[in-house]
Amino acid sequence: MNYFAETFIKGRNFSSGYNVIIEDGVVLGDNVSVGNNVIIKKDTVIGNNCMISDNTVLGKEPFSAANSATTEKKQLKPLEIGNNVTIGASCVIYRGLVISDSVFIGDLASVREDVSIGKNTIIGKGVTVENKTFIGNYVKIETEAYVTAMSTIEDYCFIAPEVTFTNDNFLGRTEDRKKFFKGPVVKKGARIGANSTILPGITIAEDSLIAAGSVVTKNTAPGKIYLGVPAREIRNVPENQMLINQIYYKE
Repeated sequence: MNYFAETFIKGRNFSSGYNVIIEDGVVLGDNVSVGNNVIIKKDTVIGNNCMISDNTVLGKEPFSAANSATTEKKQLKPLEIGNNVTIGASCVIYRGLVISDSVFIGDLASVREDVSIGKNTIIGKGVTVENKTFIGNYVKIETEAYVTAMSTIEDYCFIAPEVTFTNDNFLGRTEDRKKFFKGPVVKKGARIGANSTILPGITIAEDSLIAAGSVVTKNTAPGKIYLGVPAREIRNVPENQMLINQIYYKE
């Protein structure tokens, strides 16, 4: 049995599965498909030609643990989802989030509040994106990567599976740590290999490449390859791999 609030507005060709709950003030564009057991929380706005898979929650309000250092109690804007967006099964997508056109979010992903995701970006299966994070256009974040709070990922970046971002050099000790919280900044076209760890506040420069399994403890230089624990510069990124030379790149 479905529950659709009286103030729910739907476009043409809306379809839904079973046990769907759509709360007050939700607005759906044309050709929106919603799977089974989906919950769309109040005031969420979804564009045209979107698909929401089974068991997903859209527009969830964040809970704040008593000792949380990054979650604020505040009024959040409704979740906004653009056109041609696909959201997989069993995802949790929070309120206070903007998802641009043609974004793909894989199964089991979680994306927190105060986040923006640019157009044509892919968020892979099981990825976690924490709050206060910016993700640009044409980004790929692959399976089970962890993007910590207060991170920045610019356009055309590639984040491989199991990459971990960090934002707390004090590992939860002392109140002073809250003054220094900052996630990594990944500049345009940078690539990070599988199972790498990026320390708090580190900047990965334009077109840098971080080899798989590396631990990045210092800022990198543009167009260089880094490898190891701790990561060290080993050579230039080959010219044919530079972002400007890729056929899909749009300035």
